[in-house]
Amino acid sequence: MVVITLQRKKCIGCNYCVELAPAQFQMSKKDGKSVLLHAVEKKGFYTLKSNDDTIFDNSLEAKKACPVKIIDVKQV
Repeated sequence: MVVITLQRKKCIGCNYCVELAPAQFQMSKKDGKSVLLHAVEKKGFYTLKSNDDTIFDNSLEAKKACPVKIIDVKQV
């Protein structure tokens, strides 16, 4: 299982996550910040739990590219 977490409030809208993992992220037209697709929000943290292990590598690249370090990716 892959677990991806996004701290959306701290997003600066650089778009790297969308470029590297377009199946998991998109940019909001409302505020220009990243949206973690199909995520559940709890206390400002957006979390996606997926049994699709194929999303791990792209999501990890998005985590590494994020300049404000607000993406966390784990394989559990």
